[in-house]
Amino acid sequence: MKIALYARQLSDSNHGVAIQLIEEILSQGAMPIIYQPLYNQLKSSVKQITHFELYNSGSEIRGKVDFLFSVGGDGTILDTLTQVQDSGIPVLGINVGRLGFLSSISKQEITQCLDSLFKGHYTLDKRRLLKLDSSINLFGDVNYALNELTIHKKDSSSMIIINTFINGEYLNSYWADGLIIATPTGSTGYSLSCGGPIIAPHSENFVITPIAPHNLNVRPIVVSDENVISLEVEGRSQYFIASLDARSVTIDSTVSLAIKKSDFTMNLVRIGNDNFLDTLRKKLNWGLDSRN
Repeated sequence: MKIALYARQLSDSNHGVAIQLIEEILSQGAMPIIYQPLYNQLKSSVKQITHFELYNSGSEIRGKVDFLFSVGGDGTILDTLTQVQDSGIPVLGINVGRLGFLSSISKQEITQCLDSLFKGHYTLDKRRLLKLDSSINLFGDVNYALNELTIHKKDSSSMIIINTFINGEYLNSYWADGLIIATPTGSTGYSLSCGGPIIAPHSENFVITPIAPHNLNVRPIVVSDENVISLEVEGRSQYFIASLDARSVTIDSTVSLAIKKSDFTMNLVRIGNDNFLDTLRKKLNWGLDSRN
């Protein structure tokens, strides 16, 4: 068995977590494949470890590893999408960040959870992605997102207008700082902070959430992910920002955008009794009340 280990910039205090993961993988008779930039952070600490491989890009591991371990927070999980793409490689999130809504395994649970994983005691939580089609290629071959597409004004001077259509039928012109098209997974992210609803992971919906709308009677709307959502952006400023999860590009009003569901899912590893409803209560203090 081969397991890829991925992280962004780890703090010095979390280097030990990565080292522990490498040692746990080796103790189970598996081979760790470490992301080169992560190894560069850890190399002074892994000199005593000799059995591992390195990789620099997702193309080097797709179809070659059994799991990918993400070490960080939810942003790191989102980054792994560019690593695994449509390969179906299951991703296990080790949380060393703050919230850890997607990366739910704490540092204290590593040994127990990896033991369960290697015994086959896990499930795959298949999360639907959204796909962006645009009149020009904005995001290369990774034109999809686990959480959301966001359109946002580029400067602080004035709001923008996002003309929105569903299957070609006019929905609304949003006068706002921006607009979010979120998946059920993304409904607990940026969309939630902008007043959007929480949507259960497998509800097969998109939520359209305006960011600071000028019209107070405009509210988020939930639509089936069988729809195609089209956007045309205009405003006083010539340029706007389009983001897929944490990846952003600058566009202008000549660019047309269309959002639909992807034809593949991202596999998140769930161990034990970990589930969405438990995460709601634990991470978001859902229903927290002294009377309960």
